[in-house]
Parts: sequence; structure tokens; C-alpha cells
Amino acid sequence: MRRALVLSSEASRHWFRASLPQRRLGFADIPDNEPVDWTLSASDVRGVATTYFATLAAVLAFII
Repeated sequence: MRRALVLSSEASRHWFRASLPQRRLGFADIPDNEPVDWTLSASDVRGVATTYFATLAAVLAFII
């Protein structure tokens, strides 16, 4: 028996998702027409560089 991935009626939702309050689903708070502001700060770049070099040092220490 094959089931469709997308259910056609709201009555056949998953029991756990149906038991959650509407505010926990995460879709009720975000309006569709509001643009999302993505900014990259110096702190973000520093965090990525630190993580990269720490991972590189750990891999090199494991290999050597």
C-alpha cells in the first residue's frame, strides 16, 4: 500500500503535531510578506575562523 507524502486533509495530521498548541508550530508568528534581514558581522566571521582552525588543529593532531 502506497501513501502520499503530502496529506490532503487536515484531519489526518500526525497525532503529536495535532496535540501541540498553535504557537509552538512556529508558523503563526512569521508574516509571509516580511523580509528576513540577514547580516554578517565581524563576530560571525571570527567564530567561523576559530572553529575552522580548531577543527584543523584537532584533525592534524589526530593524524600526526
